[in-house]
Amino acid sequence: MEKDNKKIILYDTTLRDGTQAEEVAFSVEDKVRVALRLDELGVDYIEGGWPGSNPRDIEFFKAMKGQSLSRSTLVSFGSTRRAHVKVKDDPSVKNLVSSGTPVVTIFGKSWKMHVQKALRVTLAENLDMIGETVTYLKKRMDKVFFDAEHFFDGFKADAAYAMKSIETALSAGADYIVLCDTNGGTLPFEVADTVAHVRGSISAPIGIHAHNDADTAVAASLAAVREGAAMVQGTINGFGERCGNADLCSIIPALQLKMGLNCLEDKRLAKLRETSRFVYEIANISQRKHQPYVGQSAFAHKAGIHVSAVLRNPLTYEHIVPESVGNNQRVLVSDLSGRSNIVSKAAQFGLDVKSDSPVIKDVLGRLKILENEGFQYEGAEASFELLVQEALKKKKRYFKLHGFRVIDEKRTADPVPHAEATIKIEVDGEVEHTAAEGTGPVNALDVALRKALERFYPALCEVRLIDFKVRVLAGMQGTAAKVRVLVESGDGVDKWGTVGVSENVIEACWRALVDSLEYKLYKDEKNSGKRSTGRCKRKSGKGS
Repeated sequence: MEKDNKKIILYDTTLRDGTQAEEVAFSVEDKVRVALRLDELGVDYIEGGWPGSNPRDIEFFKAMKGQSLSRSTLVSFGSTRRAHVKVKDDPSVKNLVSSGTPVVTIFGKSWKMHVQKALRVTLAENLDMIGETVTYLKKRMDKVFFDAEHFFDGFKADAAYAMKSIETALSAGADYIVLCDTNGGTLPFEVADTVAHVRGSISAPIGIHAHNDADTAVAASLAAVREGAAMVQGTINGFGERCGNADLCSIIPALQLKMGLNCLEDKRLAKLRETSRFVYEIANISQRKHQPYVGQSAFAHKAGIHVSAVLRNPLTYEHIVPESVGNNQRVLVSDLSGRSNIVSKAAQFGLDVKSDSPVIKDVLGRLKILENEGFQYEGAEASFELLVQEALKKKKRYFKLHGFRVIDEKRTADPVPHAEATIKIEVDGEVEHTAAEGTGPVNALDVALRKALERFYPALCEVRLIDFKVRVLAGMQGTAAKVRVLVESGDGVDKWGTVGVSENVIEACWRALVDSLEYKLYKDEKNSGKRSTGRCKRKSGKGS
């Protein structure tokens, strides 16, 4: 869609509202790193926190004085003065001024119930608190934004008073009036009607701040923009209290790619997924695979008929070009796969295999049998690539197992069970028999296997087990049921997933671990054309 010249202001509150999410806790250093990444993305305003509410935010604003933002403006956040306190004497207002930011956002009550029940002041006093605070800050800051808290609920209850609250802020000099759906329960059509009313009643630019309690925060934000809101507030990945805030990772591409409004330069928009993943990592939270636009599964295709179509024309099943937001198309393989899936995956591995090749038929048949047994390759693409290599008669056998034994022993005096694994393998006719301890049976087996192989394949020292998942497959066998083990490994350059299935959890782990190490060796040979050499510097400790 051709872009409109109208610029939508992006206001990010990940570092303030986002940190109110139950599982999010950023250190000062975390907040600085996120702020710099948001500046790189190119949002207009970064709300850093409430310097009057906690020492961490005070330290953050001090730390940011030594940083240089090239595209974004840092904003401090706070409330109107306290009831019955002069604005010049209010410590929270003083902290806003001393934060050093050129812009400040304050919130004030626009819902009569909150004024009377939460603040327990008169309606007139609340308006004085709004007006006096905005006036005071406007004399000391470049810009003052007013967040009309609970505006939509307040408008439903008493439209005249809600309007009076924002008119008071506007008269006092507020640069933006931001309408907040603080409880997150206002539906998009209600937001649209209310914003249209406000837009026709005041001259100041309007912003929207939506929460996601009704799962409509993104839709409500887009509806507000359509009715004239020029600023959108939200958080990366929708982090926020209760059900979260409006997700900027969905709002930004919707505004820019679907509504034709100017938000970010195209090269900045392509950093969106990268920014999303960065914030997840800093928050130590797993990314939502099915998150729109930026999730791992956002452009993943599984059904054979879908893959066949999307390979001819991506628009058949993709609503935008994935790369525009930094994502990419993925073709999954499963028992629902058709020939197109296999051909596409083979192409990703650099293999030129035609759809009518016997290899494709062989892989597809084996895939359906294996998935019926419980294997799943959607999160184990390394195992699938090895499966394709086997079908092509190109899979190399790097070692031969003579046997392994795992002991898991709990003694009365031990605080935790003791795990030990013994393994005997053969490489090029030479037998290696070794043992290792671990923090559990799987860890012990992993350490023992790599200890046995590293003399022959030094590159395996680089491999680390990143994630490990065990799932009991549905059935009537109870504790004898099959289990599927998914292992994610990495070597500091790449990450890859492997899978193993068995009625015995250790055997399932073994299969996944073997695939992981074989894939590392196969990958290195494919990239360099020869076996990795060099001495292995073993790290201390039992962890893998």
